[in-house]
Amino acid sequence: MANVSVYNMDGKEVGKIDLNDEVFGIKVNEHLVHMAVVQHLAAMRQGTQKAKTRSEVSGGGRKPWRQKGTGHARQGSTRSPQWTGGGVVFAPVPRDYSFKLNRKEKRIALKSALTSRVMANKFIVLDELKLDEIKTKKMQAVLDNLKVDKAMVILGDEDKNVVLSTRNIPNVITASIGTINTYDVMKYNTVIATKDAVQKIEEVYA
Repeated sequence: MANVSVYNMDGKEVGKIDLNDEVFGIKVNEHLVHMAVVQHLAAMRQGTQKAKTRSEVSGGGRKPWRQKGTGHARQGSTRSPQWTGGGVVFAPVPRDYSFKLNRKEKRIALKSALTSRVMANKFIVLDELKLDEIKTKKMQAVLDNLKVDKAMVILGDEDKNVVLSTRNIPNVITASIGTINTYDVMKYNTVIATKDAVQKIEEVYA
């Protein structure tokens, strides 16, 4: 069972916490982590690019010259792909790039990502994270105390002051228990979670 330090907002160690091995100590499945990241990126694609095929471009209704006797190669339309102004071969059309990943695979991928952060000593537990006002400078001070610059902050309960204070800090995002995903865990160097967030993660994913 992994045992990690618990820090306060001043960056001082105030205790220890045992992490559930069913969530933070599993065997890392790199393949499923990769698949979860690819799925997330695929789902984010707009899929709205479009180009016209030879049947969609205007013109080219008649044969440009007779079939034989001209010395030219035979042509059926001036809108064939080899002509200037012609259609595009296998033109891209609006489509949905997303694909399905099984629920169990998603859970294993997320737990693998969290485990990898614990193994790399990039998982920081805070006893609490409370701000009395919306102030980016105060949230930045907390991050400076913890010596992190690119982080994902997981909150047990949504705290408007923390969320809005973090919004303008580059390379830092906040997440609730229901919005954690493998892509963000792997994208950000450090995962910061409050004690109650860790407890809720273990309750949901153990």
